[in-house]
Amino acid sequence: MRALLQRVTQASVTVDGKQISQIAHGLLILVCAMPEDTSDTARALAAKVAKLRLFKDDAGKMNLSIVQTGGEALVVSQFTLAADTTRGTRPGFSYAAKPDVAEALYLEFAEALRDLNISVQTGEFGADMSVDLTNDGPVTIWLDTDA
Repeated sequence: MRALLQRVTQASVTVDGKQISQIAHGLLILVCAMPEDTSDTARALAAKVAKLRLFKDDAGKMNLSIVQTGGEALVVSQFTLAADTTRGTRPGFSYAAKPDVAEALYLEFAEALRDLNISVQTGEFGADMSVDLTNDGPVTIWLDTDA
């Protein structure tokens, strides 16, 4: 799985002009399932995200996890993280998992975060979404379970 984490002071998702989810302080997590990913992959990625020290402590150092700060997570499915840009100028997306598999793993990832005591909101799988955020720092981290 691939994930792009952005530390945010706020983030929200709108579909068809209606806001469907929002968070305050926490992480916006764009996530993409790959064909070889499994439920174990989704749960391992969630465990990694929960432990990453991306939030400032009292001394201003990135030393606290989302769990330690009580931050929230907004998880949004983003198949374009699997873009193949090696040929031509139009990205290919054949490296992304098929939609039925991707949706199940996306939901498994979100549920795994909940199981780790993180408040989670989600986007709408397969929808044309508008994502609004205020990146804090800015802090943006790329995770790939294959790396």
